[in-house]
Amino acid sequence: MSVESVFPQLEALLPHVQKPIQYVGGELNSTVKDWDGCDVRWALMYPDAYEVGLPNQGVMILYEVLNEREGVLAERTYSVWPDLEALMREHKVPQFTVDSHRPVAAFDLFGLSFSTELGYTNMLTALDLAGIPLVAADRGDDHPIVVAGGHAAFNPEPIADFIDCAVIGDGEQAVLEMTEIVRAWKAEGRPGGRDEVLFRLARTGGVYVPRFYDVEYLPDGRIARVVPNRSGVPWRVSKHTVMDLDEWPYPKQPLVPLAETVHERMSVEIFRGCTRGCRFCQAGMITRPVRERSITGIGEMVDKGLKATGFEEVGLLSLSSADHTEIGDIAKGLADRYEEDKIGLSLPSTRVDAFNIDLANELTRNGRRSGLTFAPEGGSERIRKVINKMVSEEDLIRTVATAYGNGWRQVKLYFMCGLPTETDEDVLQIADMATKVIAKGREVSGKNDIRCTVSIGGFVPKPHTPFQWAPQLSAEETDARLEKLREKIRGDKKYGRSIGFRYHDGKPGIVEGLLSRGDRRIGAVIRAVYEDGGRFDGWREHFSYDRWMECAERTLPEFGVDVDWYTTRERGYEEVLPWDHLDSGLDKDWLWEDWQDSLDETEVDDCRWTPCFDCGVCPQMDTQIQIGPTGRKLLPLSVVK
Repeated sequence: MSVESVFPQLEALLPHVQKPIQYVGGELNSTVKDWDGCDVRWALMYPDAYEVGLPNQGVMILYEVLNEREGVLAERTYSVWPDLEALMREHKVPQFTVDSHRPVAAFDLFGLSFSTELGYTNMLTALDLAGIPLVAADRGDDHPIVVAGGHAAFNPEPIADFIDCAVIGDGEQAVLEMTEIVRAWKAEGRPGGRDEVLFRLARTGGVYVPRFYDVEYLPDGRIARVVPNRSGVPWRVSKHTVMDLDEWPYPKQPLVPLAETVHERMSVEIFRGCTRGCRFCQAGMITRPVRERSITGIGEMVDKGLKATGFEEVGLLSLSSADHTEIGDIAKGLADRYEEDKIGLSLPSTRVDAFNIDLANELTRNGRRSGLTFAPEGGSERIRKVINKMVSEEDLIRTVATAYGNGWRQVKLYFMCGLPTETDEDVLQIADMATKVIAKGREVSGKNDIRCTVSIGGFVPKPHTPFQWAPQLSAEETDARLEKLREKIRGDKKYGRSIGFRYHDGKPGIVEGLLSRGDRRIGAVIRAVYEDGGRFDGWREHFSYDRWMECAERTLPEFGVDVDWYTTRERGYEEVLPWDHLDSGLDKDWLWEDWQDSLDETEVDDCRWTPCFDCGVCPQMDTQIQIGPTGRKLLPLSVVK
């Protein structure tokens, strides 16, 4: 039965809201399929505003993978700003997709991709606007199956009450497998209702369904165990890993936004995973092993993507793009190929020890020469050993000297505050490093217009990392430490004016820490914050620390725990962590040993180039590291006449 578009009702509201264009759809390369011609229908959401959500690679890839499949339809929805939310509630317009403006509640599955935990209140807003019960247990057979994915889904326990299931790891094959299970269940006449289809998903071992697991607690608030509550449900749920990225060249037809977005470029993921072993980095740990896309595969994706979009910049994405074994040939080959078209290339922040001037020159040959970004992460040599970020101060100074000597005028350095074992002195050494960078820049360039921007974020311990047991620094201590650093930079008469200083205060980090290492009891806090008006918590102008703390103080005492219990408390080896039943492939003993190594300031090499360190991923997940070099070259494309 056809589902009507809500656009006639929505259109009347758009003149009264900011940026109405973000709600109209019709982007280049978007897909609208016949509703009645499909038997499984997905609504996909990145729970943030259109300008942040549309460029998200994960949603874009799944959107295309699903729409390529016969009889399957996928549409997108994004968080609506508070101005439109109020009007939608007043005029009874439900949460809608931007592709055909159909109600989200009409779809079979509602998939949400969480790259950060701060999107949880936006999920509740979307569920409520859609008319889908907030609590999964209250949903009937006709409601969509609510699926969580993305990096934050590696600990979905704080939202366990609100989701029907979670998928951890790569989504391409996972969504297709789930689609076939739902298709078969529907074709059979939906036997056993919602409970049966969720059981079929859980039985695969790759879909986590919280309702099929009970959590038991000790008197002191810690978890005693997480146990399946029905036969046939696995004790542990495994992550999904896509091998051979060349077989999954998505997105083939990248979406071109109608409104301005955070990334105005076409992006190609050149490899997945990272084995550098930075102990704070959840993304690097949970995406192991490293799987490179071939140089020819990258070339074909760039060619097709540029033809499909008309973008003038290509982002070469990964967790550490300069580590691709053929990055030099990739950059030169693309710069050669698109020299006449003036297509610019960009990398995310570059590792100090992977930077070289030839690579930088190729990346900027056809585009503008913007600033360079490096991420030492820790201010002192000691703290960089703790976090396994093997970059010496000499390496950094040598690298920036090369950049300044070759015409760059601006360098951005990214650090974290609140790392395990950190002291005030470790943080104050950030100022010393910045002054040395400026001094060296002036020396090699012979100019005084050298700039260095220091950007600092608060450290948040994450699940499935060696720091998952670490205490988090309180917001007050973080702010005090950053204030001392600011005073030191500002007090430097010789170099202070050449150093920009940007930082996040400690408050959002505490909320993120509460959500990232929380368990099911945190669901009560999230709901209370949502009901109190919490929205867009990742946006500084919308975030309210006081609201989160007040709601936590109101809801957590009945469980005998508080915010500090989840954030600033150090965990022990024997403690059952909320995510222990979700298998990222990483051996818990290996993570613990690496945590102890960090306290001893012991560094560990990258297993791409050294013998295996037995992290457990490859044998546990039946995967392997896939790296080049292939020996191929990215030859210029020629027109066939």
